Amino acid sequence: MSTDSSVQHNQLSTGPGERAVRVEEILRSLPEVDESTPLAVQLAEDTRRRVSLQGLQFPHPDRTRIITVANQKGGVGKTTSTVNLAAALAQGGLSVLVIDSDPQGNASTALGVDHRAGIPSVYDVLVNEEPLSYAITQCPDLENLLVVPATIDLSGAEIELVSLVSRETRLRRAVDEYVLEREQAGLPRLDYILVDCPPSLGLLTLNAFVTGREVLIPIQCEYYALEGLSQLLKTITMIQQHLNPELHVSTILLTMFDARTNLAQQVAQEVRDHFGEQTLETTIPRSVRISEAPSYGQSVVTYEPTSTGALAYRQAAYELAVRN
Repeated sequence: MSTDSSVQHNQLSTGPGERAVRVEEILRSLPEVDESTPLAVQLAEDTRRRVSLQGLQFPHPDRTRIITVANQKGGVGKTTSTVNLAAALAQGGLSVLVIDSDPQGNASTALGVDHRAGIPSVYDVLVNEEPLSYAITQCPDLENLLVVPATIDLSGAEIELVSLVSRETRLRRAVDEYVLEREQAGLPRLDYILVDCPPSLGLLTLNAFVTGREVLIPIQCEYYALEGLSQLLKTITMIQQHLNPELHVSTILLTMFDARTNLAQQVAQEVRDHFGEQTLETTIPRSVRISEAPSYGQSVVTYEPTSTGALAYRQAAYELAVRN
């Protein structure tokens, strides 16, 4: 057995208390690093995260957490955060389902599942009232990660849903029935269901909000990203009042963070000042690896697991899990 695999085996075989002591010993044994430059600071942080996360099993929630990942502004990292948090949670030993409700199907691409026109997808669930199990497929990279893909058929669903009965609750009903179906069949309970939304506030996003019990909002660390936040919060409040009283903003994730710029620092501080309890300590940096992973049909967590971006998402996923 190699040295690396021996260390990992030892960490996996010890109890939580012993593991924490072992990790602390390893971190204390690391040499002092000159943290006078941003690069040195990032290298030191990556090393600490790599040691802390190696072989770590995430805590199971006491019930299935259904989280809608939403922000009506495009390009803030909704889909990227959905797939990478899902992959990190699955890698941490949890059972995860991702529902891709964005007609672009980017989450399906990043998780390596087929989403050509005509295959079973979330469109069939919403419009044709097929059971969720009809559209579920397996992520090829992670055994305990399931996906409901989105196809181009979904682009017309907004119009088709307008005239249908219970148009706002179709996805929720399908998800609740699937969770019950798994329970009755004696299958392991899902720990997390993450719903990826399109960058708009139409019927697809409305279905996602009615389905979720929690909302995770990715916020890009730039000024414009803050502008639409108040409108999004008003929409969530309206849905709470009329359609889903359980819905609440549980998590805010700062994305595309560049510690070298004052603007990113100011935006992050402003978000923390207003949403201190909801904002994760972990920030997601700008990363080439995060951007290129989907072109290989993977999340960055499986594509380049030791990269800065992968470590940040794994740390954020662990923080999300322990904040249950």
